[in-house]
Amino acid sequence: MSHRKVTITAALPYANGPVHLGHLAGAYLPADFYVRYRRMLGDDVLFICGSDEHGVPITIGAKKEGISPQALVDRNHALIKKTFADFGISFDIYGRTSDPIHHETSQEMFRDLLEKGAFDVEETQQFYDEAAGQFLADRYISGTCPKCGNPNAYGDQCEQCGSTLSPQELQNPRSTLSGNPPVLRPTTNWYLPLDKLQHSFLNQYINSREDWKSNVLGQCKSWLNEGLKPRAMTRDLDWGVQVPVAGADGKVLYVWFEAPIGYISNTRKLRPDDWQQYWTGDAELIHFIGKDNIVFHCIIFPAMLHLYGHGFVLPKQVPANEFLNLEGAKISTSRNWAVWVHEYMHDLPGREDELRYVLGSIMPETKDSEFTWKDWQTRINSELVGIFGNFVNRAMVLCGKFHEGKVPGAVPIQEVPAAVREAWDLCAVELQSSLDAMRDSLKHFRFRDALAEMMNMARAGNKFLAVTEPWKLKDDYRTRAFILNRALHIAANLMLASEVFLPRTAENLTSQLAFSPDTALRLRFWKGELQTELLSEHHSLGTPALLFRQVEDAVVEEQIQKLKNMNKESAADASPEGQFVMQPLKDTIQYDDFAKMDIRVARVLEAERIPKADKLLKLTLDTGLDTRTVLSGIAEHFSPEEVKGRSVLLLANLAPRNMRGIDSEGMILMAEGADGKLYFVQPDGPVDAGSNVS
Repeated sequence: MSHRKVTITAALPYANGPVHLGHLAGAYLPADFYVRYRRMLGDDVLFICGSDEHGVPITIGAKKEGISPQALVDRNHALIKKTFADFGISFDIYGRTSDPIHHETSQEMFRDLLEKGAFDVEETQQFYDEAAGQFLADRYISGTCPKCGNPNAYGDQCEQCGSTLSPQELQNPRSTLSGNPPVLRPTTNWYLPLDKLQHSFLNQYINSREDWKSNVLGQCKSWLNEGLKPRAMTRDLDWGVQVPVAGADGKVLYVWFEAPIGYISNTRKLRPDDWQQYWTGDAELIHFIGKDNIVFHCIIFPAMLHLYGHGFVLPKQVPANEFLNLEGAKISTSRNWAVWVHEYMHDLPGREDELRYVLGSIMPETKDSEFTWKDWQTRINSELVGIFGNFVNRAMVLCGKFHEGKVPGAVPIQEVPAAVREAWDLCAVELQSSLDAMRDSLKHFRFRDALAEMMNMARAGNKFLAVTEPWKLKDDYRTRAFILNRALHIAANLMLASEVFLPRTAENLTSQLAFSPDTALRLRFWKGELQTELLSEHHSLGTPALLFRQVEDAVVEEQIQKLKNMNKESAADASPEGQFVMQPLKDTIQYDDFAKMDIRVARVLEAERIPKADKLLKLTLDTGLDTRTVLSGIAEHFSPEEVKGRSVLLLANLAPRNMRGIDSEGMILMAEGADGKLYFVQPDGPVDAGSNVS
């Protein structure tokens, strides 16, 4: 049995709100599947997580509520921790970055790097709000985007066109604290020279990660190809881990410097005497995250660990997932377009495993995927109830009816009819094939495939019963006993498989079979040995019970309506900060002003995504007069395949604008609904490309 030490982390959830389905599908559920699998193999696994409680959004949220940042994170940390526990995410520790041991650990690493000369200390001009009396973090500054003209771009990113910005690039910058224009003042911060580290370490490290997922490796190489720049590891704030340098009052460690250190500090808290063994030597380090955290876990944190030294291992795997969308739109916490996990468990008690199964089946492993309540219903009714639950219940009920609720004797296969032998031989091959494929998929982080193979085992069991029809064998006791003995052992193998994916279902099966597997048995199964001699002859079974319940249409309709109602309430209370509001009419213009705009019908010939620009699609348009390129910020609402071939309205005489090194020649007209989803403005009938709109 292997005793390799494995540290598995799940991204520290940000303590500015509760956990939604996108969080589960992005990081926590795949991490839990993998952790349970590695534990079954006998590895010495620590599953580490905790609340990320610092950073500007926390202070903004606290200010809006009129409470302290500590009060805000205390409330949200308690809710998040309880949500994970109730849902069955099997953390060994769920800590928090406001814990003194985290502050101590983060400051120790910063001082160590400082003593090694790892930082460049620079004085720069930063925006300062004279009315508020403080320097402004990037998110405390808004203004007009120089790339697309969005008047409400943030100091670090324009959410309309996806451009990465610095506050100094904004036109007409203003403080979100006072609304006043900020002034520039000198301030000193400590920078991690990622440009130097790229050539001395990061290029080789990333290029050697050939077994990483393509979406992860592609994003990393895109960053490297653009060239890394120094990044400040300190901020001028009063909420966070204080910079441990004399004279650095009013400065804290950058949240993305200290947050990953939370994995280390939580390990220290959990295992104070031997925590180093899980971070050094031949220990494995594996991070489960969403795609928005790739740069921090694959570039910045490895750079920090490399500089720190002390034998610390670097991440072996970072199997990041893409995003989960919801009912046709991107999940948006600001618009309340989300399914909150704690509310799901309140509304649908006892259906945690059903959600684990559905999210696992649609997990956004290499591209964005979508959750809908109708699909949730269909997968539960058709697969969990109709295949998995149906097979187990038939096997249990038949044993109760024909064998007094006991395991039938193990009749030698040579003594049953040839057709039954053939059916079992075929079933055994299918079961072994599914077990092998399930193990290989888990090993390589293909959780959707692994879950499908577990269901294939149940399918094989159903097929075996359908072919052999034991309920018709009233006078052939021995053949029926052989069939039902095999069926119960298939159910026992499903119990072993479901311990990784569906822990409450596994407990239910354990109770019904009145059999609890030991560590050695689990190890044999997960090493690839199908278990066919688990249940002894005449072993008394438990009481049959349905593993899963049908979902009625009314349940789905109620949840869809709840989602719509929450979104409407959010829209009604919306603020200009990214939420939907009905905009007032703009100033009156003259007809001549309108006549200057050349709006015409165009047809999308090609559409493609742009690397590192999550919001932009590159469109090739036929305008009837020419073929041109237009960049449009619609990538979070439409895939390239959905756009290709559409007729759209194009503002054709808009001055070209260079974005991401590409000249965009015009603008596509779109409308935003109350749900935050974008809709094409287009002709309602067949109109030739080039037709004018007047």
